[in-house]
Amino acid sequence: MEQQKLPNVTIALVLGIISFIGCCCTSGFGGVLFSGIALFLTNKDEKLYKENPENYSNFGQLKTAKTIAIIGLVLSVLIVAFYFYAKSTGMYDEMMEQYMEQIQEMQD
Repeated sequence: MEQQKLPNVTIALVLGIISFIGCCCTSGFGGVLFSGIALFLTNKDEKLYKENPENYSNFGQLKTAKTIAIIGLVLSVLIVAFYFYAKSTGMYDEMMEQYMEQIQEMQD
């Protein structure tokens, strides 16, 4: 019998990689979203693989996708936690003021 590829591995891998970008560009919220979806898809494929392991050939890619998604989720959660901390202490507003001052200096 010919071995198949697990159906969601590629998209989970892509979403795991995109979660790194989302983690940096959206204060962590995009990373949580994308890595959460990637983890859901990898868990779904993992159950499928456990039912018939001899039918599937790309379990190594599944483990890689799951690892990347977990790393993206951890980084995103850390950034979200820092974002809430900075917002609650007022540090976020100070950082934004400094950022705006630097932009004004660069324009002058």
